[in-house]
Amino acid sequence: MTPNIGLFGGTFDPPHLGHLILASEARQQLQLTRLLWALTPVSPHKVGNLITETRHRIEMLKLALADEPAFEFSTLELDRPAPQYTIETLEILQRQNPASDLTLLLGADSLRGLHTWHRPADLVRACRAIGVMRRPGESVHLDALDAILPGLAEKVRFVDAPLLEISSREIRRRVKEGLEFRYFVPRAVYEYIREHRLYEGK
Repeated sequence: MTPNIGLFGGTFDPPHLGHLILASEARQQLQLTRLLWALTPVSPHKVGNLITETRHRIEMLKLALADEPAFEFSTLELDRPAPQYTIETLEILQRQNPASDLTLLLGADSLRGLHTWHRPADLVRACRAIGVMRRPGESVHLDALDAILPGLAEKVRFVDAPLLEISSREIRRRVKEGLEFRYFVPRAVYEYIREHRLYEGK
């Protein structure tokens, strides 16, 4: 059986339980051999946004992944100068693992805007599958997206996951406003945020 490597990229500012649950469901439903979490120093899609220092995000992500052997922290995007485009990350990953299939994990929102990404047609061709992590009741019009980016629809595999209204933005807001956030993130990440006084906005 050909190994199937999943790639899950993001700024992870901070990584939270929603990320972990979605990734766990994707690993099981898409039968991923390994799942690489590629932390992006500065996302091309979030230019201009304030992002926590990379060193803090690295430590938080490592803490979040420590209990799951199938989850691997990846430096594929940290090791390159900005901008770090997903297609280039996939090409490097394929060169490093020529006998493996690659599955890119995306949220439904990212799928809708995939045609605006760098070299989108090459990106679609580089993947054996594109795992789309959607929440219950969330719809995606694949026919319309395939008309814009031919070949996309046949690569999409939907991953159904529990409805969790957790986002990194919401966690940052809660910390800044002094609200409780303990059960939004793994305990080690919670303690790291508190210790380093991240997101307090002071």
